[in-house]
Formats: sequence, C-alpha cells, structure tokens
Amino acid sequence: MRTIYALATPLGGALAIIRISGDKTKEVLSRIFTGRIEHSRISYGTIVSGDTVLDACMAAYFESPKSFTGEDMAELYIHASRAVVNSIFELLSANGLEPACAGEFSKRAFVNGKMDLAQAEAVMDLLNSSAKRASASALMQLSGALSNEISDIEDALVSLSAEICAAIDYPDELEDSLPDISHQLAEINKRIETLIDQGLRSRHIREGCHITIVGKPNVGKSSLLNAITLEDRAIVTQVAGTTRDVIEAYADFCGLSVVLYDTAGLRDSDNEVESIGIERARQMCEKSNMLFIALDCSSPLTYEDIEVLSDVEKYEAQKAVIATKCDLVDSVKREEFISAIRKYNDYPIFFVSSKTNEGINELKKQVAELIAPSEESGIITNMRHIEALQKARCALSSAVSSIEYDCMTTDIADALRALGEITGSTVEPNIVDRIFERFCVGK
Repeated sequence: MRTIYALATPLGGALAIIRISGDKTKEVLSRIFTGRIEHSRISYGTIVSGDTVLDACMAAYFESPKSFTGEDMAELYIHASRAVVNSIFELLSANGLEPACAGEFSKRAFVNGKMDLAQAEAVMDLLNSSAKRASASALMQLSGALSNEISDIEDALVSLSAEICAAIDYPDELEDSLPDISHQLAEINKRIETLIDQGLRSRHIREGCHITIVGKPNVGKSSLLNAITLEDRAIVTQVAGTTRDVIEAYADFCGLSVVLYDTAGLRDSDNEVESIGIERARQMCEKSNMLFIALDCSSPLTYEDIEVLSDVEKYEAQKAVIATKCDLVDSVKREEFISAIRKYNDYPIFFVSSKTNEGINELKKQVAELIAPSEESGIITNMRHIEALQKARCALSSAVSSIEYDCMTTDIADALRALGEITGSTVEPNIVDRIFERFCVGK
C-alpha cells in the first residue's frame, strides 16, 4: 500500500503539520529526520536532504497499530513557510512517498478498524462545525455514542433472530414464542423510531438553521438583522422598500449556527425591482426552517400586517412573531399587542428593540430551544444515518406484522443490513468513497 503524506494544517500560521502514514514511514523518517524516533514520543531535530538542512522541527512517531490510521504514522511540526513546506514535500516524494487523497487518513482508519464509518463522518462534522452545539454533537459521535447505540440494537436483533431460528427448528417446543418475539421486535422498533425523531429534530445542530425575516416594509426587519448579528449588514432608512434583495448573515444562537435572511417587505408593488425582491422573499420562506414575522408593536396592526400573518400560514416552517420597537411601548401596550396577535395565531411572541438591544439575547436563547432543544440527543444529525434508520424501521415493522418465522428472519436481516450502513459494516464501497471524498486532504 502507498505510504502517503499531506499537510494537515492551513498555511499562513507560525507552524504547520505534515502527516505521514504507511509502511515506509519509519524508514523514511529515519533517513530525513535527525532526532530520536520512538513510539508515541515527540523529539527535536532537523529535516535534512543529504547535507542540506531544510528546517528545524519537532517530529512524532506512532507505531502500527497504535496510531490514528492503524499504520505506522508520523507527524512533522515544521515552520509554516510555503518554501519550507514545498521543499519537504519534494523530499518526501523523492523518498517514494505519495501525496494523500482527500480523506485518505480517515479512510485508512476506517478500513483498519480504528473507527467505524459513523465516527469517521464525525471527524468531518467536527471540522465543519461553526457553532458549539454542532461541535459537541460531532464529539459525541466521534466518541462512539451513536455506534454504541446501534451496536446495542444490533445485538438485540441478532439474539431475536437466533431465537426465531430455534423456533423454526423446534416448532413444538417454541410454538408459543411468536407473540413474545413480536413484542420484543416492536420495542426495538420504538427505539429506532425515537432515534429517527431525535435525528430529524437535531439536523439543525449539524446543518444550521435557516431563518427568514418577513414583514411589511419599514417594520424594522433590517435593524433586527443588524442587532442580532452585531453588524451593519443591511441598510436601514426611513424609506419603505429599501431592501430589494435577500441579505444573508450568520449568527450564533446560544451555540446553534443560524443563517438569517433579511427580505423585501411583503406588499403589493408596481415597482418591477421591488416586486422581484418580494418574490425572492417568498422563495426564501419556502426554503427556511423558521420565519421571524416582524411587526411594529408601537403601532396598531395594519391591513398589511394582517395580510402578512395570513400569507405566512401556508409555509411549513416554524414561526415566531417578533414585536419590534418595544422600547417605545409600556407593559399595557404590550398586552394589547399580544391580544391583537392572538386573534390570528398562537405563535411565540418576542419583544425586541434593535435600538436598545432589549430582548435580543432572550430571543436567541428561546429560539435555539424551539429549533433544537438542548436536552435532546444530538447523536443523530446526519441525513444518511436517518435514512438508514428509516429503512431498518420499515423492515422491522414488516417483521412485527408477520406470522411466519421465515419472513421474520428475512426482515430482521434487512434491518441489520440497514443499521450496518451507519457504522460501515454493510455499506457499499462506492458510498464509502463518496463519504471520504468530502474530506479535506490531510484528514
């Protein structure tokens, strides 16, 4: 097998890390590194090419199988000069090593049994996480939380399959066991259904949540975006219709990654450019996970406000009413506003002021809980895993309803194959290749 190398850190910092993995690792390291080479130890030395010193660095060596990839591995901690990196790359190539493909280190770890496919995917999720909840979820998967849950379910199914095979071989002794087996299968299926439900709710942890701010013109949508993101991303004026296109901004809602979209005010318009912006606003409503319905609580609801409230009902996204300009109203006016809104819906209502920042932090906290409750498990956030669980659920539902032992064993085998797609024990090679192609080189 090829001995590979790759840069594991971006250029531009003070230091860079080059990773090496494969059978030739120790041989080549001994040839080019002057420091001591001992398993699981970091040593100081120089990188040399003949009599030429290329860099002074630290190096670590990990002997197979006690390494990330399960092969002999080394890491060179060098200065991050592009010239230094390129010269060491040339040296490694001259010594018979080859550049790694995308995700090849993690793929080798999977192939060599150092981690399963769910854990390997968690490596990429951790690298791509942009908020605390996403990184915490990825770490849970990397530590084996999902794999352990799947393993428990698989063990239970294998035990039941063995019991069914015994019933087939000795029907007289086990003729009364069918109802109990069906009950146990139903209980296992409930566990799978719980994982699916948690996964569908928790996808926002991994993928982030998309929230579109809607409302009539000049109710404070752009000011709300700026207040949440702490940036002047959107132009704010007293002129209605200032926002003509969708403005995108990123925010952290108490550890949950959120993409916010400020849109053109929803109203009938004869202006061609504004009409295009309004149509794009409606398109964003179709795609979003949540809608912020911005209403000016310092003024009575208008016909246009009511039209917006009615218009958004057709969208599947979660919805919340954002009562803007709350610094201009007292508690009595707030109660009147709530009563007015309750005539039309029971959406959560948040009072905020973009001028004083009142309510902004509470809005982030409460919305994060609405989107992805913190007490829910984050071990299932990957749609590939959810789809595999759905296939397993379908197979077990068939097994539960079956009255034939042979059909039960076939359905259980189908469920086990579906569960194996998550950890990689039954997954097709082309799927494995596609998963690791998404990784960056050096990981």
